[in-house]
Amino acid sequence: MSERRCAYQDEPGKMSEKQFHEAAARLPFPPVVMAIAGCSGSGKTTLAAELARTLGGVHFHFDNYYRDLSHLPMAERAQQNFDDPALIESPLLAAHVEALARGERIERPVYDFATYIRVPGASETVHPGAILLVEGLFALHYPELLPLYQLRVYVDTPDELCLERRIKRDVEERGRTPESVRRQYDATVRPSSLAIVRPSAANADLVVDGAGALDWKVERVLTEMRKRGFSA
Repeated sequence: MSERRCAYQDEPGKMSEKQFHEAAARLPFPPVVMAIAGCSGSGKTTLAAELARTLGGVHFHFDNYYRDLSHLPMAERAQQNFDDPALIESPLLAAHVEALARGERIERPVYDFATYIRVPGASETVHPGAILLVEGLFALHYPELLPLYQLRVYVDTPDELCLERRIKRDVEERGRTPESVRRQYDATVRPSSLAIVRPSAANADLVVDGAGALDWKVERVLTEMRKRGFSA
């Protein structure tokens, strides 16, 4: 339910503004807002994506909300700790989640991870849906987000498995070496996980085993939704 807007027109075949508003009028607003949190490599993104597919919901991740580092030289940008929650513009993130929770659309920034900047003049239009799945390392960390959730889920995965998954992803998808992934994991990822992400599990309504089968985790969430009176 999102589309990228820069300086070009909407893509052919996209829902028109009138069609969208007609569809939105039939949605059970306000939407059900769920948090999906967990450490890097926990499986939170996979779970959120599968829940969005199963429920026809909006998968809303944090990546676009990293702060613009264009004021820094490139060498300094690359040295920033992207596992620090301070590098995410949490007030803007919270304002956008709150707007979606009211059934309003938002213009989300576009982040270029190759240069560590927000793309000037570019945004993604994100439309609300009946289910909003807010997924990220710090989804249960920021206090301003917690009151917006109707269900808070934490994916609890052993550190060794998180590292194994992280190595596999970064080697296969990002062309990195296993050694460089391990160095980064030890330097920034694991310390952030221990200090910030894992303690945020205390804010969860439901903790699922990240080492378990995906369909089992999905069913755990759906069962909890039914218990709370949400359609699933």
